[in-house]
Amino acid sequence: MEARLMVRNGEQLLLAVVIPVLVLVGGVAGAHRIGIHFHERAVDALTPGVLALAVMSTAFTSLAIATGFERRYGVIKRLGASPLPRSGLLMGKIGGLLVVELMQVVVISGVGLVLGWRPHTSVVAIAGAFLALLVGTFAFASLGLFLAGALRAEATLAAANLVYLLLMAGGAVVLPADAYGGAGHALGWLPSGALGEAMRTALTHGNLAVGDLLVLAAWGALGTVLTAKTFTWE
Repeated sequence: MEARLMVRNGEQLLLAVVIPVLVLVGGVAGAHRIGIHFHERAVDALTPGVLALAVMSTAFTSLAIATGFERRYGVIKRLGASPLPRSGLLMGKIGGLLVVELMQVVVISGVGLVLGWRPHTSVVAIAGAFLALLVGTFAFASLGLFLAGALRAEATLAAANLVYLLLMAGGAVVLPADAYGGAGHALGWLPSGALGEAMRTALTHGNLAVGDLLVLAAWGALGTVLTAKTFTWE
């Protein structure tokens, strides 16, 4: 049900699929037209980052906005008073996120392959990408729930979209961290930069980005603690 509600929502579908696909197609076409060069081909450098952007859009922005308005309209309060335990509600939301993210991976990977993407398909590469997706979902979902539980619905809507746009443009999620010059090292400590680098390390270089995964795990732990302390049912 959580997955169906997310897919039926036009704004969330835009965040989940349409914007990442437009970023990928526009980024690859723009890199060739303008002459922007990466260490790899543009499609190989950008596709893992767009997959990371898709995770961020679903696990953070969409989850924060949906949960914020569920609090406002009393949906979560009523679910909390039902026989459904809190763990069941949380697992439902996590399951919904993973279903939507699987759809995003299929669509974006398909577009990338059409554009000529050649990812690493070794066991280590696939395991690294899978771990990055799971730990990245944990980090961004915990931060999204913290935002939704601490602010009013309208403030959550504005803040979640603002953070999404800022991280997409300057958070080293789509573009490699070294594209930002001297600031790239610092951006790697952001959850967006860590997730982007973890996906690129796995799918472009075929390696496991242990350091970036630890950064994401730390952000997830921080978000979990903050959510537990501040989240209210209404």
